[in-house]
Amino acid sequence: MGILSALEPKRVFYYFEILCGIPHSSYHTKEISDYCVSVAENLHLNVRQDRWNNVTIWKPASAGCEHAPTIMLQGHLDMVCEQEHGNRHDFEREGLRLLLQDDYVTADGTTLGGDDGIAVAICLAILEDPALVHPPLEVVFTTEEEVGMDGAIHLQTDDLLAEVLLNLDSEEEGVLTVSSAGGSTSELHLPYQSDIRQGIPYEIRISGLCGGHSGVEIHKGRANSNHLMGTVLAALSETIPFELISVDGGLKQNAIPRETVAQILLDSEKRISAVQSVLEKYQLLFCEAYRDTEAELRLELKPLTDVADRESGLFSRAALPRQTAGQLIRLLTLMPDGVQSMSQKISGLPETSLNLGVLRTESQEIVIEVSSRSSNQAALELQEDAIRYIALLCGFSCQKLSEYPAWRYRTDSPLQDTMQRVYRRLYQKDMKVEAVHAGLECGIFASKLPRLDIVSFGPDILDIHTPQERLSVSSVKRTYEYLLAVLEALSAQPDGESETRRS
Repeated sequence: MGILSALEPKRVFYYFEILCGIPHSSYHTKEISDYCVSVAENLHLNVRQDRWNNVTIWKPASAGCEHAPTIMLQGHLDMVCEQEHGNRHDFEREGLRLLLQDDYVTADGTTLGGDDGIAVAICLAILEDPALVHPPLEVVFTTEEEVGMDGAIHLQTDDLLAEVLLNLDSEEEGVLTVSSAGGSTSELHLPYQSDIRQGIPYEIRISGLCGGHSGVEIHKGRANSNHLMGTVLAALSETIPFELISVDGGLKQNAIPRETVAQILLDSEKRISAVQSVLEKYQLLFCEAYRDTEAELRLELKPLTDVADRESGLFSRAALPRQTAGQLIRLLTLMPDGVQSMSQKISGLPETSLNLGVLRTESQEIVIEVSSRSSNQAALELQEDAIRYIALLCGFSCQKLSEYPAWRYRTDSPLQDTMQRVYRRLYQKDMKVEAVHAGLECGIFASKLPRLDIVSFGPDILDIHTPQERLSVSSVKRTYEYLLAVLEALSAQPDGESETRRS
């Protein structure tokens, strides 16, 4: 029996535990996609799997609901893979190690993938239950949502009949999401040929940051470790000679980086005290600047072991050319970070933001991934221009890898009315209706199928895209029961006329 076997709803957590046991990082979704196909085939349902590993499953309406409009249930198969420092979990080969703590499911030292594994589990439980009352269903599982939404972009939709889309990729119970930001990912490259330099190797590590989702949590004022490292290296370069070996930080473009490591060479042990002084200064500055958000921020210096030259006592290492190091430091300090503007229409909602999510020093080039978001298309394009100009100024090339559209608010939505009415009946209060700064696949579906009336909702999932991610068991139960009640309400269509058709 699994660790989640006693939880309710049993079949939802049965499927969730199986899904967590299947590696499913972005770009590695074939196995989890195949599993979903096998579930559909075992249930004798029509299913389609495309070359992007998207899965579409059709379930006929329950008896008496055949003339109700088709409903699409939708979630994504891939997850963000982050882990605590020192954890050596292999996301491409190993399933997650689940823990149950009071009302929460977590993973041992890694992200949980509740975003969006719980949506997939809920849908599979609905597909297998013959007793539910529901309209015709089209269940769509997409891939690569966390890295640009490529699955949704390439999904075949010309044979989909749905008039309503219930997206299950939100993380706060009782909230009805009705609009989301558009965005893009820019990738920057700086080629170089290593120079062999001599010195004493040290590691500078910035760690202990909260990180988090670069859309949902970008307004919380959390520090970006890549940006902080640029500030530290720039300060060191003003007074202390050193060679830069590498800088690496962040794992995903849509996760705020929690840790960045720079390796340097010093020409003498006498430099260590000066380096320590600079680090101590910026430790204090960073802790004060982020005193309300980053209580565990650490800035550390430690020696690296190697084989020293017997005569000089120095170490030979491949290092970045000094010009390349300077270009990288300039880019890290010049590139904007975090919220760039707030919405003038919706209080507290970021309009435009930027996240320098990934920084890698590879053998012959430096690679940087930057995520841009905005609910204003013109502002998004202007920010993309700024990223490109800064990159070119610092010697980097820049290409846009992916983009996705904003999901605009629909003022006349019968679906929202139904969702609210069902929620009030169950809980005697209204759902909160909001727009989010995160990107949702709803924008892509709305552009492909303009007829769709769309909402997004889901159970409580805290600290997504971090190793502290946790999923509320009781919230999953309530959300599942609410979804079943919504499906039943959407099935009760007098004279074959749906609420979503009446306007």
